[in-house]
Amino acid sequence: MKLAIYSRGLDFEQENPIQILLVELMRYDSCILIYKPLLEQFSFPQAILEKLIPFSCSDELSTDIDMLISLGGDGTMLDAVTLVKQKNIPILGINFGRLGFLASISKDELSLAVDALINRTFHIEKRTLIHLDSNEPLFGDTPFGLNEFAIHKRDISPMVKIHTYLNGEFLNSYWADGLIVSTPTGSTGYNMSCNGPIVFPDSSSFVITPVAPHNLNVRPIVVPDNNVISFEIESRSDQFICALDARREIVNKSIQLAVRKEAFYVNLARLNENNFLSTLRTKLTWGLDKRN
Repeated sequence: MKLAIYSRGLDFEQENPIQILLVELMRYDSCILIYKPLLEQFSFPQAILEKLIPFSCSDELSTDIDMLISLGGDGTMLDAVTLVKQKNIPILGINFGRLGFLASISKDELSLAVDALINRTFHIEKRTLIHLDSNEPLFGDTPFGLNEFAIHKRDISPMVKIHTYLNGEFLNSYWADGLIVSTPTGSTGYNMSCNGPIVFPDSSSFVITPVAPHNLNVRPIVVPDNNVISFEIESRSDQFICALDARREIVNKSIQLAVRKEAFYVNLARLNENNFLSTLRTKLTWGLDKRN
């Protein structure tokens, strides 16, 4: 089995769990690529180092890799998506972070994760991505995200007015600090923290959620993901912030922006026991109140 391991940085107390993971994988003669900054962060034994192949960027990941293992939280998983791009490499998230809706496997389940990988008993879920089109180049060669696209006022700016259209037809003008367009996967992220609805990963929809709207009658709305959602921005400031997941760029208010469903999907791997409902119950502590 050919595997890649990625992390954007871990605490030093995580060195032992990573070594355990590597030793377990090497028992099965796995070919292991590891992200170079992660390799340089820790002092692995020479016997382990000799069997690891460092990589630094997406171009060094071939399409014959069976799985990319993401070590960290959900932010690390979002980074992993930009590494995989359209190469169809599944991503397995092991949670070294906090909440972990995407990286739902705990580091205490490392042996279970290895067994699932070797025996191929994991389950693959196709997740929709959101793609950004603009009349100026933004976000380099990765103008897509797994969770959401967001428009934000800058910190020192007053609220912005965001005219929003579905396939060219006017939807609404949002007076707000910003606007989120979330994928189903991202509905449990920033969207949820702004009181947007949680939708199931296979619901083929986008959620449009205002951030701190000025009008009390404005509510989040769920729309089919075959819509192209475009925007015109009014602001007293000349600039505002565009965000794709955790990546941000400052742009001029005259820019033309539209989002749509990306042409390809990302494959997320999970253990068969960790479905979406069980993740919701675990992460949101649903069902623990026994008063009823």
